Amino acid sequence: MAQAVMVGMSGGVDSAVSALLLQERGFDVAGLFMKNWEEDDGTEYCTAEADYADAAAVCDRLGIELHAANFAAEYWDNVFEAFLADYRSGRTPNPDVLCNREIKFKLFLDYAELLGFETIATGHYARRSPPGEPFRLFKGTDQSKDQSYFLQAVAKEQLERCLFPVGHLEKRTVRELACRAGFDIHDKKDSTGICFIGERRFADFLGRYVRCTRGPITDTAGAVLGEHRGLAFHTLGQRQGLGVGGQRGRAEKPWYVARKDAANNALVVTQDESDLAAGTLEASELNWIRAPWQGRCTAKTRYRQPDQACTVTLHGERGERAHVAFAQPQRAVTPGQYVAFYDGDECLGGGRIEAAH
Repeated sequence: MAQAVMVGMSGGVDSAVSALLLQERGFDVAGLFMKNWEEDDGTEYCTAEADYADAAAVCDRLGIELHAANFAAEYWDNVFEAFLADYRSGRTPNPDVLCNREIKFKLFLDYAELLGFETIATGHYARRSPPGEPFRLFKGTDQSKDQSYFLQAVAKEQLERCLFPVGHLEKRTVRELACRAGFDIHDKKDSTGICFIGERRFADFLGRYVRCTRGPITDTAGAVLGEHRGLAFHTLGQRQGLGVGGQRGRAEKPWYVARKDAANNALVVTQDESDLAAGTLEASELNWIRAPWQGRCTAKTRYRQPDQACTVTLHGERGERAHVAFAQPQRAVTPGQYVAFYDGDECLGGGRIEAAH
């Protein structure tokens, strides 16, 4: 009997080609469309209905069954509430990492099991060791699309049961395969919005859920330069949209967000980019895919960042926290984001950034 596998069908080209490739390899394939956001308010940002139609068209062409599940309540409780809490506390969260950990793998796998599927597959650009060998996670071959950074928080036990059929391909090849297969979505634009919520005007969207209070914009010495409309709307290293240029007696240089002073609701800015540099960070919520790691490796503190040489030291009663010392200072390391650790192309795991110095 052919091995059964359920593919997470998003309505995009990557999951479509994943299903195609698995079918060509002889797997018994079915799809699952996950809806995780209920607010279909009729705007151009609500794409769930169109995405479902695209996924259904692909499955119909392949002759496979498409299931649908609504995880909106779980998404709200396990991803979106944490996302909002971070913004309220002055952090900058990464919902895509949480979404993978809580929804795209955990709930997806649980649902697939209920339907009798032991294996799932996604369109992520990542690679894995062959089934049957000790599990290891690797970067996708297309370095411009590699998504291993977003998978570093997923439990190894869940990743072991997932296949990544397009991880060894370049994006252009994926589109070519989709076109050859007759998929109308072969040239569909990649989604870049918040996981499952879509590409909305972020400030407007966030303002509906987070009460944002105006406060001072100060320099690092505490001098007031202007006013911000809410700390949540700003990120470390931000240059645009601060409205503090042309200060009398100040150099004609750009201003950058250096930090958020949540206690005083103040946004601290600087003209000295060295104020944005951090040589170390502290990480918690560690997740190890190979095994707990100490010593030299490389790390990313944001998606698509080039690998940065560092040394990891575990501490805490059970090694549940990591002190990361970089070989070179890093720009705008942001609490609430995630750090992913690598040994060459292998993703070792990662953790949530708590502080940077």
